[in-house]
Amino acid sequence: MQRRTLVWLSILALVVVLAIPQVMNGQMGRSPGMMGNPGMRGGGDAQAIHQLFAYHNQIHRTVAEIPGGIRAVTESDSPQVAALIQAHVSKMYDRVNKNQPIPMIGMSSTLPTLSQSANKYQRRIQLTSKGIAVTETSDNPELVAVIREHAREVTQFAEQGMSAMMDGRMR
Repeated sequence: MQRRTLVWLSILALVVVLAIPQVMNGQMGRSPGMMGNPGMRGGGDAQAIHQLFAYHNQIHRTVAEIPGGIRAVTESDSPQVAALIQAHVSKMYDRVNKNQPIPMIGMSSTLPTLSQSANKYQRRIQLTSKGIAVTETSDNPELVAVIREHAREVTQFAEQGMSAMMDGRMR
């Protein structure tokens, strides 16, 4: 009996893993199902990240390289998604500023460096009516390269959602 239960649980886990990309693709306004349960996502910060993945097709992002870094504008026509963007970026900057752990840091090849180098670059947030504008700059050319690469990673997340992480492009 235990073996049969393990087989069924394994099958169920496989179905869940294979279904996540489909469930997370454009579910705004629908029942959140399993992904609406914060316990399934590891808490509020991870929940916001997963929601942003799910609604990536409603996010518009532009990045401009400026002297010493980038200026990125990330917005959505959906007020709910715009609020998610604002809350997520504000929370992540707060964590970086306070040297607190960042959830799901392994999704990004650049975030560990940025987190460890918080005192070596400047971050500025400006809320917009549809999202957020951020400016990140440094006098350190190596860190400028990391800042710009991180902007490209985030852009891939916004354009492709979870598949950008799942297909290994981020690591």
